[in-house]
Amino acid sequence: MSEHYYSNSPSVGHDRRVLETELRGHSLRFISDAGVFSRDGVDYGSRVLIEAMELPVGANILDVGCGYGPIGLVAARLNPSGHVTMLDINERAVQLSKENASNNGIKNVTVMQSDRLEAVQGRQFDVILTNPPIRAGKQTVHSIFEQAAVHVKEGGTLWVVIQKKQGAPSARAKLEELFSQVEEVTKDKGYRIFKASK
Repeated sequence: MSEHYYSNSPSVGHDRRVLETELRGHSLRFISDAGVFSRDGVDYGSRVLIEAMELPVGANILDVGCGYGPIGLVAARLNPSGHVTMLDINERAVQLSKENASNNGIKNVTVMQSDRLEAVQGRQFDVILTNPPIRAGKQTVHSIFEQAAVHVKEGGTLWVVIQKKQGAPSARAKLEELFSQVEEVTKDKGYRIFKASK
């Protein structure tokens, strides 16, 4: 199997590039690299999630599978009185997220390498955001939902973006097992945004 972005330490050579983009009214500059998810530009699914996500003022937020940081860094920018913890299994993605936070002057973030939610054991969050690693397989994606259900506070929400053809119906069914309420907030070009409330 060829290596993909869901690995601890990508062996593919570096190919750093600068991406300038506007998300939720904020101009941001990201550095991406080979061996990380969507290195050529912020993917459409992440953009749909960024536009849809609702973040209470001062929220403690978790971004699972942060890649080089677009979802978590926009969340931090939108919620300056809150804090965003960003996790990724891929050490290259973690380094890029740290660099991108610093380059964009975003200080209310913590970035950690973690297999799913391993690094935040015992902690709870108001909002969890994820564009899950579909290529890692359904079992991995569903285990992220299971762990998120443990780590989201009562009254908190999990926001998920997933394509219909990549398992949105089974993802929704799994979320409905774990959360008291699941709604499809929006859909765009085959992408579904699910908001699961505890």
